[in-house]
This record gives sequence, C-alpha cells and structure tokens, in this order.
Amino acid sequence: MHDVLLVGAGPAGAVAGIVLARAGARVRLIDRATFPRDKLCGDTLNPGTLAHLSRLGLAAGIERRGLRVDGMCVTGERGDTIVGRYPGGLSGRAIVRRELDALLLQQAAAAGCEIETGCAARRPIVIERGAERRVTGVIVSTAGGDRSMDAPVTIAADGRRSTIAFGLGLARHPAHPRRWAIGAYYEGFLHGMNAETAESAEGVCGEMHIRRGRYIGVAPVPGGLTNVCLVMPSHAGDEAFGDPAALLARELARDPLLRDRAAGARLATPPVVLGPLAVDVDAAAIDGLLLAGDAAGFIDPMTGDGLRFAVRGGELAAHAALSALEHGWTGVADRLASARRREFGGKWRFNRALRALVASPRAVGAAARGARLVPIALRAVIARAGDCDAAAH
Repeated sequence: MHDVLLVGAGPAGAVAGIVLARAGARVRLIDRATFPRDKLCGDTLNPGTLAHLSRLGLAAGIERRGLRVDGMCVTGERGDTIVGRYPGGLSGRAIVRRELDALLLQQAAAAGCEIETGCAARRPIVIERGAERRVTGVIVSTAGGDRSMDAPVTIAADGRRSTIAFGLGLARHPAHPRRWAIGAYYEGFLHGMNAETAESAEGVCGEMHIRRGRYIGVAPVPGGLTNVCLVMPSHAGDEAFGDPAALLARELARDPLLRDRAAGARLATPPVVLGPLAVDVDAAAIDGLLLAGDAAGFIDPMTGDGLRFAVRGGELAAHAALSALEHGWTGVADRLASARRREFGGKWRFNRALRALVASPRAVGAAARGARLVPIALRAVIARAGDCDAAAH
C-alpha cells in the first residue's frame, strides 16, 4: 500500500508529491488527463512563486524555457495606465501550462512518485462511524474499468471542480461573485503598449486591462503566442458563452487600447470557457483527507499569483500529510488551515481590495494619477502583487 494517494497531477499535486517522496513517503499520483495537456491559466509565475520553486530545486527548466516577466501593466477604461517593474531586479516567468505541468510531473517521477494518468477519481471511499467520517482512498475509473485505491492519506489536488471536495459536500460555488473566464492563444498579437512602458530589452510586463464589469489579461508566452483571457460576470450575456471566439473578438475589437494590437491576430487554439470561477470550501476536518491547490478553494486572482497558491499550498499539504503519517490525525486539519491562513491570508485580502478598486473605472483613474504623483506607492503595490517579499527571503 502507498502512504499517500494524490488525486490531481497539476502544480499542487506534483509539488506535494515531490516533497512527500523526497521525505521517504510512498506516493501514488493520479490524474484523469494524459500529459502534456492544455489548461486554461494566466500562464504566469510571479517572482515569489519562481523563487519558491527555486528553493525546492524545481525552477531550472522553467527559467530556461519561460519568457522573462519584469513587472505589471494595468490600464483603466479611460486610458489611464499604471506600469511598474518588480523591485531589486526580480522577475517572473511566462510559460504555458502544458509545459509547466509536464516539467513538474517529470520532477515528481524523478523523486520517486508512482504516476498513473488517464485515471479519473469517481468518488472518495468513506468509512462512517456515528458522526465521524474517514476517507480511506478513492474509487477510480480507467480504461480497464473501475477499481479502488487505498491509502492512509488522500490529498485531493484535483482542481476547482474537485470530485473529492464536491463529492463530500465540502465545496460549493458561492452566489457572489459569479465570474467566468474565456481564454485562448493568439498568433500575431502585437505586444507592448509602447516600447518604453510594457516591454524591456529582455522581458515583458504582464498586462491587466480593467474595464467596466470585466477585465482582460494579456500575457506573451514562448513560441510567439499570446495568452488572452477575458473575465466577466455570468449575467453579462450568458448567451455569448456559446460562441466564445466571437465574444473575445468583439471585446478586443471594441477596446481602444487593444483593438489595433489584435487587428491582425489569429486564434491559434479554440477558446476555452471556465466558470463559475469562485469556489468556497468548508474547513471541516475529515480524517484521512487533505485538500490542496484549487480544490482547497478558488478565486480568480488578478495579480498572477494563482500558481503561488498551488505551489505553496501543495507543499503545506505535504507537510500536513507527513505529520499525519507520523503522529496521527489529531489537530492536523486545524494546523493546515492555520498555516494556509498565515501564508495566504494577507494576499487574499490584497486581492479582494484590488478587485474592489478596479470595479470602479473612476478609482482606476485616481490610482493611476496617484501612482504618478507618489511612485513609491506604485512600487509597493507591484511588489506585493508579485510576492516579491517571498522572493527576497
């Protein structure tokens, strides 16, 4: 029997598996997909996430293959523009998820994880004694049929639509906010608001274009492609989600700052629609089970730090699993919840405040004027958005 069964081989699951296997645990890592596989994402690792992967010895391939990202560019509806570089020469990387996930999965295999892809978790195996529940593994579906996989510890890292978390009634989509994402890769999308602000000789800035009721992220990625992702409320035209290519084209064509850059662009991939984005997860403790990555709760982070929540969250879940294996389950879930609050609480609040700010075009304009008058405030915001404090330690 394996010590830990990891459901989901994205960044959270792969990092958790690496940490566990390096500590001597016997790890089985499963995923419904086969790799490499595409996944809707902003495709950007901020400096804090890159530094954390480096401390784990996992950044070399990413730094070699990824496109350097030097900072952020934010624009408002009236053309106001805020551009800021990461401090101290720090940088992030833009890399498509199919490459990032494949690189991390290779590291998990090298660390000693047993990996099985094309293996979908159907439901958790639960033993109930009175009011108490314990997860002892999962029922999986493969080309050869259904079978059970048992382990003392199961870590659900199977994404924002987690079969495990939703199946146990731990996860739900909140009534508010209800946002959807539509993303695609383009060829021929012109980069740079202008050469002085949005690009440097060696790297680019990630872009966030704030518009009334929606925002558009733009990220150049290796291979001459551009990741364009529109995030908007579901009530702002549900019927449009049936033709996401037309929706993206319409939004880009009507945007005064993006229309010329997108005019000659061609879709390199069919658009992907994802939503509703937000997922709330109860912190109820169930022995035998830990949650990691988006399965532990999901927001649509505007500052490119979603992968930090995955990478660091996977590592925290791995340490909790090691504690459970050595000392039993008493207090494990509470300690993991506390560790996540300490690690992410400040950034969660920062993202909520930023979303409230950008909900108002007037506020974005005021922020742009304030940034020009008090540039030190802009540098502080950009450093916080990039988790640069984590990169510096």
